Amino acid sequence: MADAPLGQAARDHGGRVIAALAARFRDLDLAEEAFADACLKAAEVWPRDGAPRDPAAWLYAVARRRVLDRLRRRAARERLVPDPPEPAPSVEDLLADAGSIPDERLALIFVCCHPAVAPDTRAALTLRLVCGLSTAEIARAFLLPEPTLAQRLTRAKHKIAEAGVAFEVPGPDAWAERLDAVLSTLEVAYAKAHEDAAGAGPHAGFAREMLDLTAVLVDLLPTEPECLALAALVRYAEARRPARLDESGAMTPLSEQDPRLWKRPLIEEGERLLLRAASLGRPGPRQLQAAVHAAWCERESLAAPPPWPAVLALYDALLLWRDDAVARINRAVALAEVRGPAAAMAELDRLDPAALASFGPWHAVRADLLARLDRPLEALEAYDRALALDPAPAERRWLEERRARAARD
Repeated sequence: MADAPLGQAARDHGGRVIAALAARFRDLDLAEEAFADACLKAAEVWPRDGAPRDPAAWLYAVARRRVLDRLRRRAARERLVPDPPEPAPSVEDLLADAGSIPDERLALIFVCCHPAVAPDTRAALTLRLVCGLSTAEIARAFLLPEPTLAQRLTRAKHKIAEAGVAFEVPGPDAWAERLDAVLSTLEVAYAKAHEDAAGAGPHAGFAREMLDLTAVLVDLLPTEPECLALAALVRYAEARRPARLDESGAMTPLSEQDPRLWKRPLIEEGERLLLRAASLGRPGPRQLQAAVHAAWCERESLAAPPPWPAVLALYDALLLWRDDAVARINRAVALAEVRGPAAAMAELDRLDPAALASFGPWHAVRADLLARLDRPLEALEAYDRALALDPAPAERRWLEERRARAARD
């Protein structure tokens, strides 16, 4: 994947190729393995012959041949006569009936958020197949041990294979039962882009894509407040991107960003979407998350006080809907500013450290609070743990600067 054209092709087309193979052969493991084989073949051939005009079709054709080869070998081992292969479908077959969902990647996300898959696994499976996140990345996003997440994905694939689940683009009457998993998939995919302040990592393109995909989703479901709220959240967050790095290339915390650098048209678009969501009278967790971003985006300059009290109140309300470790950690940041670091530290101490061992923000927030509580050795240890988790370059630079400051103090 080091080759630039191949890496780009795998990111852009991997989901649709794997989904098309899964739809054809009803075996997700086989589809993923065959796609990996096709990428290895491309790594051998493309540097010599040049990248093909249609990378998706090339990868699909090679992967399909690999699937058929494996099926023939499997049939031979079982001493069965294989059925003659069906005519080869085009890579577009899976999306032939996707007219009701005009965006290809969004259609595939709806395909993979199948109700036959356990609700707690749908988004994870979709992130793996369509968005190309690794099992380790998905496990960190859901605060799960990697083996646990891997087992869930394996069970989901087996269930799909055993049940002969049809991977087809659902019609509008089937969207509602898949919507929450679709929204969760988009949330995590965007979070992977947002956590990289410099926009230099392999998932940076998700930021632009999520602006587009949430716009399509709002057009499809204009009266779904959580869709509107997620679209608003992405716009608020992307509006702040120009202020997310300092002159040295380090991440700039939200409270220190210069609001004059923010993109006001995106903020205004976010405001309109969030107001539409609120007008529907059906509150939900994504509306509260978007409201946190809205509170920050009301700030017009660094001279205005940060909206910590409002942010804390919003997180208090969010916990009634989504009481998870991520919300608790974010709330602790606001709590430290409103009631002091000791109160925030007491809240963090109630969380399970083992479950958060691979979650960088947990260590970074603890490190800051420990430094403010004049516990420098513990702060340095927490910074070291955050740095050991291989954060993105801008985040690493910021953590290193904070660690150096804690060491001096």
